[in-house]
Formats: sequence, structure tokens, C-alpha cells
Amino acid sequence: MYTVAAFYRFAPIQEPAAIKPPLARLCRDVGVRGSILIAPEGINGTIAGPRAAIDAVVTHLGTVPGLEALDWKESIAAEIPFRRIKVRIKREIVTMGVPKVDPRAGTGHYVAPSDWNDLIAAPDVVLIDTRNAYEVAIGTFEGAVDPGTETFGAFPDWWAINKAQFAGKRVAMFCTGGIRCEKATSYLIRDGVDAVYHLQGGILKYLEEVPEADSRWRGECYVFDGRVSVGHGLAQGSHVMCHACGRPVSEADCRGPDFEKGVQCPACKDEYSAADRVRFRERQYQLLLSKARARP
Repeated sequence: MYTVAAFYRFAPIQEPAAIKPPLARLCRDVGVRGSILIAPEGINGTIAGPRAAIDAVVTHLGTVPGLEALDWKESIAAEIPFRRIKVRIKREIVTMGVPKVDPRAGTGHYVAPSDWNDLIAAPDVVLIDTRNAYEVAIGTFEGAVDPGTETFGAFPDWWAINKAQFAGKRVAMFCTGGIRCEKATSYLIRDGVDAVYHLQGGILKYLEEVPEADSRWRGECYVFDGRVSVGHGLAQGSHVMCHACGRPVSEADCRGPDFEKGVQCPACKDEYSAADRVRFRERQYQLLLSKARARP
């Protein structure tokens, strides 16, 4: 079994370009794969590998000023759910596109998974899912508002249009691992909302700690790696990824007429040209061929 670790930290990083080379080199040397984003506002990543390799990366990150206390969550997988390691420098570690939104200046009240059910059951609380529409489609909390956004950068516009209907309510927000809520709650506070709360550790921590019998979560949780989705206890879910558009596909959709492995799914069946489909089929053929030959 391999360890899958998701982490982030909002902290001022003066020279992201100086951090990237030694971090990428270490990941390659110890056999860690995944994706890490570094920006002036902090770091965000999900990586996977043997236990000792993950520990080596964590230890290394702890030597970077400001990254001594990462927000960290772990799960396990039978296979490494990434093909390679990617370490990138970005303008934001989670892209909202709104200048001067700084979680370090203030965020919503953290709510532990054990206290989350009581909060969202309160009649004066509105529950908002800050994730993208394709994530919400496969699972969310009972009674949550779905903004229907395609990107996190669209959330501020959605809030501006809809915030009047939430006047007088306490606002509870959640996302996969907690990082998007850091910015979303900070944005709402900046917009004058006082009573803002968010799920500490995100959905992943809730699914890890809250027994399924007590859970208000419905469905599965999309994750940004080869597992595609997880359920209670962070067990791997039933969804697969459409390698044409990258969206999650359910078992039922895989059996339907609009699904062709590696080529299309019900969500993207009208999004690509015939020439695209030819390319996708050739790519899928090459993937099957490499698998049969047991080589990348």
C-alpha cells in the first residue's frame, strides 16, 4: 500500500523559484509522484509514494521558512495514483483571481468534523459547497447549496449575484481538503459577512473521522488523482475518469451508450470533433498496448 498525502499552507514565500529545484529533485530521488504548486502566498500539493518517501518530503518542506506547520491529510492506495511528479510555480496556490484576498489576514471559524453535523442542522445556517459543478455532481452534503460553478474563480461572481438571499444567515462552507474554504471564507469576511464557518480538514477529514452511520454526506468525494473518488473511511470510490475531458464517470454511465473508454463520456459527448475522437481512440489504443507490454 502507498501513502497519499494532501497538504497546503498559506505563508509568505519570497522566492518560490528557489524552492522548486531541490523539492522536485528530492521527490524524484525517493520515488514520490504527484503535483505540488508553489506561489508567493504558500504551497499546495497532493503526493503519493512509499511511507518513508513521504516522510522525507515532509521533513524537507519543514525546513522551508513558513512551511513548518503544513495542513496535512493522509490516506492509502493500492497503486500510486499519479504518473509523475510535477512541481510548478503559480501566481496562486488556489486560483480565485481576486487581489488582496489573504487567508492569513482572517478566515471563517474552523469547525471540527465531530461538530459539523450540529452546525449544518441549525435552521439559521446556510450550507454552501465551494467546489466545481462536476465535483458536486458525484457527492455533497445533504441540503448544501450548489453554486454550479465550473471554476473556483467563478465563485466571487456567483456570490455577488446570490448573497442577498442569504442575508441574516450564518454561512457554513466546505471543500475537498479545506484550502478553497480558506479563501472563500476570507472573501466573505472581506465582503462584510460576520458569521462564517468552514469544515476543518475539508470533506476528506470528515469522511475519515465521522462514522458512515452518523454521516450527512451523500455520494462520493472527487479527488484530484488516479483514484478519482473516495467514500467513507477514505476507501476508493466507484468512479473512473473520462480521459477525454477529465470528469468523473459513474459505473452506470460506463455501461451507457454515451461512454467509450478514453474517448468520451455522457458529459463531453458533444464537446469534441470527429478528428478529436480519432486522436483519442489512437491514444487509448497506445495505452492498452503499453499495458499489455508492461511498460510506460
